[in-house]
Amino acid sequence: MDVKTAFLNGYLHEDIYMAQPKGLEDFEYPVHVYKLRKTLYGLKQAPRACVDKTLFVKSTGKYVTIAQIYVDDIVFGSTLQKYTGDLVDVMKREFEMSIVGQLTYFLGQQVKQSAEGYFISQEKYAKNLIKKFELESCKSPRKPISTSTKLSKDDAGQPVDSIVYRSLIGSLLYLTASRPDIMYSVGMCARYQSAPKESHLIAAKMILKYVKGIVQYGLWYSKESDMSLVTFCDADWAGNVDDRKSTSGG
Repeated sequence: MDVKTAFLNGYLHEDIYMAQPKGLEDFEYPVHVYKLRKTLYGLKQAPRACVDKTLFVKSTGKYVTIAQIYVDDIVFGSTLQKYTGDLVDVMKREFEMSIVGQLTYFLGQQVKQSAEGYFISQEKYAKNLIKKFELESCKSPRKPISTSTKLSKDDAGQPVDSIVYRSLIGSLLYLTASRPDIMYSVGMCARYQSAPKESHLIAAKMILKYVKGIVQYGLWYSKESDMSLVTFCDADWAGNVDDRKSTSGG
């Protein structure tokens, strides 16, 4: 569900004054200003004042109700249908709401629900990313980064636009929400955002080319799965080309 005019419901924690809107000045006090009681659209405080916590969980006996909030968008559900309806009723009494329906798209993530389970992907987001960096006609490699690739600071390399590089890295980092297969390679490229070189940009674009070949991939949560946590440990001794430090993970 979606909160209509959400920014008009946030409470301020500081004194803020605004001039009277043109055409709506008070005839008795034309030069006076208004002291705001709540936020308005255009205030830099509005998004933060609208909501602070983002995840709310309520346990009622053996049942759980969850609401995830992002500014004015709310994803919610419960293990008992009645409590889902109760949450809607409470929100409607407090705010003007619009009920969107079953979750299919949220913050760039596509959700497909079926009797067998849930599939979460970022296919649309990934396609827009490929188009943004003009890689639609490129061939797709079989891996996001070669096992023999060893990135370094590359002090003698050709510098590239750091804003473009950081934009690419930030976009790829968001894509890892549903694509853990690129997490390691993106993390490797993310180390060089302060002074990116051409070699770093080539490696980062290689990841995006890899995504292009399997853009439809995502995370499948089967209802038959017991959701057991599987762990592993790995180590890369003296693998950092710059300082020869070892890297370990769990």
